[in-house]
Amino acid sequence: MSQKNRVILVHGLHQTPWIMKKLARRLQSAGSDTYQYGYRSMRDGININSARLNDWLTQNHDPDAPIDLVGHSLGGLIIRDFVTRYPKWHIGRCVTLGTPHMGSVCADYIWRLTPIVVGRSYVDALDGTVAPLPDNITLGVIAGNYPYGLGQFFLQYHNRKRRKADEPLLEHQLAHDGTVYVEETKIESATDHIVLPVSHTGMLVNKQVAEQTCYFLAHGQFKHEIPD
Repeated sequence: MSQKNRVILVHGLHQTPWIMKKLARRLQSAGSDTYQYGYRSMRDGININSARLNDWLTQNHDPDAPIDLVGHSLGGLIIRDFVTRYPKWHIGRCVTLGTPHMGSVCADYIWRLTPIVVGRSYVDALDGTVAPLPDNITLGVIAGNYPYGLGQFFLQYHNRKRRKADEPLLEHQLAHDGTVYVEETKIESATDHIVLPVSHTGMLVNKQVAEQTCYFLAHGQFKHEIPD
């Protein structure tokens, strides 16, 4: 069996590396060598945190050996910033989990009410202004549509506002994982996109999410259900 790429796991806002432990173990059981990258999501901005990932790799990884990257929420935006700023690394495939590639309505509400809650992660990241994905990057996006999480109250309020404004909305445009809209996870340059019945944090311990992540890292696409 050929050796798999090292997989770098990048957590989200207000989290630490341990939150990725369950997913890491499932990737390890599939034969991957993993590393859970930790960063200060509140104190430092996206540029500093991707620079520190570059520093860690410079000290601990052979630049000729390919790496895969998996990021949850804000972690997916750090991955986008990282692969843009540091093209010297040989990137295999990337997967983002619940990442608001188009910016976060929930974060926008929080930023306007109490900016300290999102810290420096809003500017150049959760505000939707991360650099475009480079053409050479193979990206798979997993979104959740189980609406349970701390941000659900903001999104429920936002959905009510949209309905009152008679904005023409389809049901899928209202779907979210309790923190991030499914529509916010979409990025035109992604190779594949899939929606699973999981919440924003619950996706990190969900077996199906782990299986789909492994499948994409191995095949460059998700395992979609074949209709009858």
